[in-house]
Amino acid sequence: MIIKMLAENTSISEDFGSEHGLSLYIETSIYKILFDVGASGLFLENAKKMNVNIADVDFLVISHGHYDHGGGLKVFLQENDTADIFIHPQAFEKFYALRPGDKLEYTGLEEDLEDNSQIMFTSDRFFIGRQIQIYSDVTQKEPQPSSNKGLFIEKDGQMVDDTFVHEQNLIVEEDGKTLLVTGCAHNGIVNIIEHFHALKGNMPDYVIGGFHLSSRSGGDESPEIIDKIGKYLLDTKAKCYTCHCTGMEPYDRLKTIMGDSVGYLSTGSEITI
Repeated sequence: MIIKMLAENTSISEDFGSEHGLSLYIETSIYKILFDVGASGLFLENAKKMNVNIADVDFLVISHGHYDHGGGLKVFLQENDTADIFIHPQAFEKFYALRPGDKLEYTGLEEDLEDNSQIMFTSDRFFIGRQIQIYSDVTQKEPQPSSNKGLFIEKDGQMVDDTFVHEQNLIVEEDGKTLLVTGCAHNGIVNIIEHFHALKGNMPDYVIGGFHLSSRSGGDESPEIIDKIGKYLLDTKAKCYTCHCTGMEPYDRLKTIMGDSVGYLSTGSEITI
């Protein structure tokens, strides 16, 4: 299984553009998968540099309804008119974030794309293939990240806290190994992995994605919470690769606890598992 980071907040060199967003390419022996499309068309520019043909992608999974994960959707549709796009039914609702100066910024997807024929709406547990599935409706054993603060959804004309029911996670299995991919882990990375365990009866071998330990709206998680998460992840025995909304200072703290069990994927990174 080959994984290439097409868009992320940082890059491995000046050859690759970076942005506040996430786009991952996953290639198995059967499928070419895109997980999120970043905030713009940048994922496409970097894909060309990494020898990824977006027109060949078999399907796209959008992790949740925020622009930094689905902002490149229109560009994707211009490049690929055959791939199914799997997205949660509530991902096209109206989402906002509180920015400095108490300004609300629209952070949702382009609403006019909702009716596109390539889009397929998922359910709480949705099977794409025998070894590929999506799950949402994550059980909340631990509190959601405090860095969710300042993220809202519009309901009946009122701004209310987003509960992130629209967030979904991807499971890919191949050659006896299981990969769990998260977008932002707004539901809490511990909750997401515990829900995975409840579904599968075991822990994932690999976890890739943002852990939402930092936010432009809510700041970083407390050192105590980060330490607790780091020890939990270490106990799962999974190899973790994080990125995007984890934040560099929280990542450094995780690295101190987890050592070689955690790595960081910047734009332009490529790994094989």
